[in-house]
Amino acid sequence: MRRLSLVGYRACGKSTLGPLVASRLAWPFTDLDQAITARIGMPIAAYFSAHGEAAFRDAEAAELRTTLEKPGNLVLATGGGCVLREENRGILRASAGLCVYLAVPAEILRQRLAAHAGGRPSLTGGNVADEVSHVLALREPLYRAVADVVLDGTKPIAELLEALVGIVENPG
Repeated sequence: MRRLSLVGYRACGKSTLGPLVASRLAWPFTDLDQAITARIGMPIAAYFSAHGEAAFRDAEAAELRTTLEKPGNLVLATGGGCVLREENRGILRASAGLCVYLAVPAEILRQRLAAHAGGRPSLTGGNVADEVSHVLALREPLYRAVADVVLDGTKPIAELLEALVGIVENPG
């Protein structure tokens, strides 16, 4: 059983790269946010509004555990806040296989989110793009703590795809 898990801030490229890598490796792909949406039966932003962030984080932890308990190869794209709970960081370290942090500077993330917030809920009560610097500063040490590898997420998708496939196929 082999696994590749992608961590990083919203809009860093996890959900774009994950399916591409999975296709190249002929492994199944799971986008944790999509799996959570299926579990909770509504968009994440609506769930945040109706039930709050703590309830969402509970659902996220349950879905992470369920996903990684399944046997077999897997490419997993985690949600941007998945690393916030120590429990999740422990699950990632124990069961996520090779964990890769797609690092993207705050200004580039802000630009990506300003262009397309994608229904993501605000984490601070403000504009999704405007909160990036503050939230990323809190999360970056957590991404790095679980990551086996850090990749520059500003590189072209094709280059990142080759790098990820290469890391999996040649782990030494």
